[in-house]
Amino acid sequence: GRLEAVTQQMGYHPQYLDSFLKTQHYLMHMDGPLPFDCRHYIAIMAAARHQCRYLVNLHVLQFLRAGGDPQWLRGLDFIPPKLRNLNEINKILAHRPWLITKEHIEKLLKISEWSWSLAELVHAVVLLAHCHALASFVFGCGCEQDEGLGGRGSLKPLSPGNQCFYEVPTSNGCSQELLRINRKRSLDSCMELDSLREHMQQIHVETEGREEMRLLQQDREEGEGQGVEVGVQDGNLAAEHCSDPSLGLFPLTDTDGEITSATNLACYLQDPDFGYQDFARREEDQTQVFRVQDYSWEDHGFSLVNRLYSDIGHLLDEKFRLVDGLHSSAMAKRQGCEPSVFKRGIWNYIHCMFGIRYDDYDYAEVNQLLERMLKVYIKTVTCYPEKTNSEMFDRFWKQFKHSEKVHVNLLILEARMQAELLYALQAITQYMI
Repeated sequence: GRLEAVTQQMGYHPQYLDSFLKTQHYLMHMDGPLPFDCRHYIAIMAAARHQCRYLVNLHVLQFLRAGGDPQWLRGLDFIPPKLRNLNEINKILAHRPWLITKEHIEKLLKISEWSWSLAELVHAVVLLAHCHALASFVFGCGCEQDEGLGGRGSLKPLSPGNQCFYEVPTSNGCSQELLRINRKRSLDSCMELDSLREHMQQIHVETEGREEMRLLQQDREEGEGQGVEVGVQDGNLAAEHCSDPSLGLFPLTDTDGEITSATNLACYLQDPDFGYQDFARREEDQTQVFRVQDYSWEDHGFSLVNRLYSDIGHLLDEKFRLVDGLHSSAMAKRQGCEPSVFKRGIWNYIHCMFGIRYDDYDYAEVNQLLERMLKVYIKTVTCYPEKTNSEMFDRFWKQFKHSEKVHVNLLILEARMQAELLYALQAITQYMI
């Protein structure tokens, strides 16, 4: 199943896993402002910003199962303008969320044929933040390496021994039932893959026409004569072009029956060079700093998002509270502090990288609590997870239990998601005022 690696890792904290799966199911499959196919396409756009093939391939398959137009999978140039207009805030939220302004919101909401409603936009923003943060977890826990073609490969997979992900113990049985449902859906997806690919190939041939197929054939012959050019960027192998035009559109099944991928993520990106830059706090321009005392999740964000997208605020708030309540006494003991102090240090360090400051916190504690390699790891997974490599991964993990490693990545996931939401919801609030 495509979600198995993620649920395996989160399964070390079953209460959190329950909350995560409920939230994800609500975002993707329950009643909401956005059509189901659009939800999965927005997830594709979000995951592509971090070159996360694991999530892209998962949502490509779910997009098609939801009745999505296969032509959209050819890239952003083939989707409706309304959806394509979301690309700008997707890019900014993924890499520099402090740049979001009420003008970005106004541009999407203005009266026109392709305008968004406030409810639709809030749903989209939550989806974007959810998938950006989940991409950090996927890379941070080594799930991306399972992708075969295009996967990182050099990072050893993490495995909780012989414990299968759907056998994680839970007090209320919710994890087992949700995991059983997800497992069944994943198996159903695999069984449908062959017929799905044949259907898409037929559509591709019919819509492209004979002339384009002739040109593609010519390109293929030229490529065979020159060889396939391969570039290496940030430890990932990226094929610049491929002789088979279908490889850029479909998940594939290899000779062993396992799903692999040659998805061309570039088609889902605009301005691919736009990435994270260190947030520089300028003393002469204090307005750049996001002060939680002025706009917080508890006092402002929760009520706004819950009003415009019913019940999602409660689900998100539950996740934020659960990750803060997870046991980490051994992890904190190694750092010589109380668990709450250690977790707050990690949380505030992540928010600080996005320009979010807490007036009641002494940031000198961060350097005292977090050793250098831990900080390097947290920053990489948070800000540019696609650059996570095996060396920093191995050097960081040595002193922690596996459940503690996962806990750190859950803190990264939730702190990053809340940071993106705070900026986006503040901009929406400013627009509404």
